[in-house]
Amino acid sequence: MRTPPADEADVPASIPSWTVGDITVHRIDEVLLPPATGAWLLPDATTDVVSQQDWLRPDFADHEGVLHLDSHGFAFETGGLRVVVDTGIGNGKTRANPAWHDLRTGYLDRLAAAGFPPDSVDLVVLTHLHTDHVGWNTHEVNGEWVPTFPNARYVTSRTEREFWAAYDMDEPRRNMFADSVIPVERAGLLDLVDVRPEGTELAPGLSLLPTPGHTPGHMAVQLTSQEETALITGDCIHHPIQLAHPAIASCVDIDPEQSRRSRHNLLTSLAGTGTLVLGTHFPPPTAGRVVTDGEAYRLLPVAAA
Repeated sequence: MRTPPADEADVPASIPSWTVGDITVHRIDEVLLPPATGAWLLPDATTDVVSQQDWLRPDFADHEGVLHLDSHGFAFETGGLRVVVDTGIGNGKTRANPAWHDLRTGYLDRLAAAGFPPDSVDLVVLTHLHTDHVGWNTHEVNGEWVPTFPNARYVTSRTEREFWAAYDMDEPRRNMFADSVIPVERAGLLDLVDVRPEGTELAPGLSLLPTPGHTPGHMAVQLTSQEETALITGDCIHHPIQLAHPAIASCVDIDPEQSRRSRHNLLTSLAGTGTLVLGTHFPPPTAGRVVTDGEAYRLLPVAAA
């Protein structure tokens, strides 16, 4: 009998989901990130800064001002396509970050429980090419990393891939590309898209919006159906504290100033519109609607079904 991954037994009977018109968006959980993640990732989000935002507690931060973050992706059907957005950290991969190293999670079991077994997926959208967004691009078979979604078109921004192709990578990043990106390219499955300033439609109801700064080709994902709209943030917004303080940047932003501009512009465009915002690292309840709050913003949570 196969030995299940450590948390495979925790696959829920139902997968958290939200409806956007006639689209159902499923959250595919991978792993909670350790409490130290927030202080490392968003160093300006000090416990004093976080504690001033009562609305963050208890879901998005604890009473001591420690941020909650996790790793998950999203899956949905639109325009006749079965789509996965971002693929997390992945199992069994050598990673410099101890919280990401050699994971054994039930991600694929959760994906299948949502109705998306890997060979049924048509499109994998990668908001950017960071380690915790591309890991399940591949899985290990007989000692080799092969595409997890063999029938899918993997899509990312042309600007994104060309930036990393010219970048002087350190060894951990080279290893990540070697096990999670290059096998997809060699299989002929990676499709580079030019994302226009006004956005680029991939399929009916599915568009890519440029949100550069965290990486040069970073993009958010917009869904539209029956006059309802949702937006998957990627890492343009890591945590809801950045609604209250849009100037808070990530320590791994390639261009922090451009990241701040993208975040400000995105939040301005979302505030008061009723758009369902789905945070790629937001812990449950994960989703909400942006409203103005003084000179900044806050998130009104929307619980999953």
